[in-house]
Amino acid sequence: MSMKGILLGAAGALALTVAAPALADIKIGITISTTGPAAALGIPEKNMIELWPKEIAGEKLNVILLDDAGDPSQATTNARRLITDDKVDIIMGSSTTPPTGAVAGVALETGVPHFGLGPVGLSPDRKKVTFIMPQDVKLMAAAIFKHMKANKVTTVGMIGFSDSWGDLWIQQFRSLAEPMGLKLTNDERYGRADTSVTGQTLKIVAAKPDAVLIAASGTGAALPQIALRERGFAGSIYQTHGAVTYDFIRIAGKAAEGAILASGPAGVADLLPADHPTKAAGMAFINAYEGKYGPNSRNQFAAHANDAMLILQRVAPVALKSAKPGTPEFRAAILKALESEKEIVAAHGVYNFTPTDHDGLDDRGAVVITVKDGKFEMVK
Repeated sequence: MSMKGILLGAAGALALTVAAPALADIKIGITISTTGPAAALGIPEKNMIELWPKEIAGEKLNVILLDDAGDPSQATTNARRLITDDKVDIIMGSSTTPPTGAVAGVALETGVPHFGLGPVGLSPDRKKVTFIMPQDVKLMAAAIFKHMKANKVTTVGMIGFSDSWGDLWIQQFRSLAEPMGLKLTNDERYGRADTSVTGQTLKIVAAKPDAVLIAASGTGAALPQIALRERGFAGSIYQTHGAVTYDFIRIAGKAAEGAILASGPAGVADLLPADHPTKAAGMAFINAYEGKYGPNSRNQFAAHANDAMLILQRVAPVALKSAKPGTPEFRAAILKALESEKEIVAAHGVYNFTPTDHDGLDDRGAVVITVKDGKFEMVK
C-alpha cells in the first residue's frame, strides 16, 4: 500500500474512533477515616467498599477512595478534589459526624449527590443534596429513652464525645427525654483520642444516677464503659448505635456485659424474626462481609457502605434512562430518583427519601440490644 493509502487508512480509523462516543463510567468519590481516631469506623467501610459490584446496569463503577483521618479540614479538601478534579457523579463520606458535615457543605455548594456515612444534624436547607445512611439520632434516641422509661429510670448521667456527636445526643435528651420525665444529672465530655476519663466518671458516680448514657462511637465508646464499672457504678449503661461492634465487646471485656445499645438491624440480622423486612438484606450483608473478613467482623459501619450501594443500585438505573454519567443532568437525575423511589430495602432499614426528608428511615431501622456472655442479644 502506498504511503498516501496508509495515511488515509489511519485518518479513517481516527474518524471512526471519534465518531463512537466512549461509555462514561459512574464515578463515585469517597472520603472516609481509614486512619486516626475514627479508623474503627472507616476501615470496615473500606472493607465493604472492596466487596461492591464492579458495575451497575452495564455501566462500570469507578471508585476513588481517600482517607481524611477524621479531620473535617481534610474531608473538605478531599471532597473538593473529588468533585473539582476527579469530577465524580456521587460523593460519599465521611465516617463520623464532624467530617460528614464538612463534606455535606461542599456537596451543597457544588450540587453533587452526597451519601453521608456518618450521622449529621443538618437543617433541611443544608441537606438538599445530602442523604444520610445512618439512622437519625432522634430515631435511635427515642428507642433508648423508651427503654429507660419502661425500666423505671428517672435520672441519667451522660458522658459523650466533645464534638457534634455528643451535642446531638444532649439535644435529643432535652427534646425527647426530659418531656418523658427523665432528668439529666451530668453532661461530661471527652475527646475521641483521649486515653482517660477518670475525672468525668468520678463526677458521674458521685451524682448516683439510675443510668448512664455514653454518647460515643467505635472503640472510643469502651473507655467510659470500662471506667464506670471499675469505679463501682452498678446502674444501667446505655450506648448509642455508634458502639455496635464486636471490637467494643473485645476492648471493654467483662465491663461490656449488660450494656444496652440502640442498633440498626444490620448487625443483628441473624437475631431478627423471619418476617422482619430487613432480614434477607441483613443476612446477605453478614454472609458477604464475614465470608471475606471472618466471624463476628460485621458492624454498623460496614453496613452503611453496604446500604449506600444497595440504594445506588436502585436509583442509578432510573437516572441512566434520562442522562449519561459525567454530566450535570445525570447528577440531577440521581437526586430526583433518590427522592422518588420508595421502599428501598437495605440491611439497616427501609429507605423512603422525600424532598423534605433525607434521612429516610422509620422504626424498622431501630432495635434495642444488649451484651450477654460476650455476644449481642436482642433485648427481651
